[in-house]
Amino acid sequence: MSIVVKNLTKFYGEQAAVHQINFEVKKGEIVGFLGPNGAGKSTTMKIITGYVPSSSGEVEVCGRTVSVDSLDTRRLIGYLPENNPLYLDMYVKEYLTFVADIYKLKNVKNRVAEMIDAVGLEVEQNKKIGMLSKGYRQRVGLAQAIIHDPEVLILDEPTSGLDPNQLVEIRELIKNIGKEKTVMLSTHIMQEVEAICDRVVIINKGEIVADGKTNELNQNTELVTVYVEFDGQISKSILTKIKGVYKVEKVGEGWLLEGSKDSDLRKIIAQFAQENKWLILTLRIEEKRLEDVFKMLTFK
Repeated sequence: MSIVVKNLTKFYGEQAAVHQINFEVKKGEIVGFLGPNGAGKSTTMKIITGYVPSSSGEVEVCGRTVSVDSLDTRRLIGYLPENNPLYLDMYVKEYLTFVADIYKLKNVKNRVAEMIDAVGLEVEQNKKIGMLSKGYRQRVGLAQAIIHDPEVLILDEPTSGLDPNQLVEIRELIKNIGKEKTVMLSTHIMQEVEAICDRVVIINKGEIVADGKTNELNQNTELVTVYVEFDGQISKSILTKIKGVYKVEKVGEGWLLEGSKDSDLRKIIAQFAQENKWLILTLRIEEKRLEDVFKMLTFK
């Protein structure tokens, strides 16, 4: 395993940021680490990277215990923090050379050139970092995170604040990096997780509430959602009276009705419509999106 988290707990004063969490990340996986603000994502990532000590529990990276072999472990990890701290007065090539020297890399000039090519910084390489757009600054952050060829990459909100074009570019970059590295990333963008990640771990209030492949999480929910559109005006209050329907939501010209996965909700709706002499124009099961599962698991 590239990352093993065992009974990890972190207190800030009397407040538990994370409480006895357990999960593993296999070599070569890209794992999305999700949760609402304050759920414990950044704290967990900082503990994994050795920047913050845990209160109890253990973290292993590539077989090494972080609390015991902190410096050796950090050599195996590439880390992009949420705020991407960079020296804005340094030039791109100068900064990457500086980072390469910290890691005491050989052939620094060649390695810096490789990173500039890998993350698409050729046009911007001779500019000061402070002159770059946020998208290019994120590329610089990714370059410094992988310049020492780490086995594990930890990315905390790597696409925060990017425009749609930059999102696509950084997303593809992370996917390419993930072909050779173990990647763990946090994000609030569900589409990003579905596009990039092999697996999802969801944390809420400091505890793991879900862990599995994206399609498995979508299928394992106990609820089913049906979209129905009627010929004519139907009130929400009437639809809430349908047996087995837990939730009713107006969407465009139709309705989303949520009920138990064990019941055939389409059949129930069709029978209810027939009894009330309503004509159904559309009736279909809506696939659960990761966003729906996330809301259900982290709803306060």
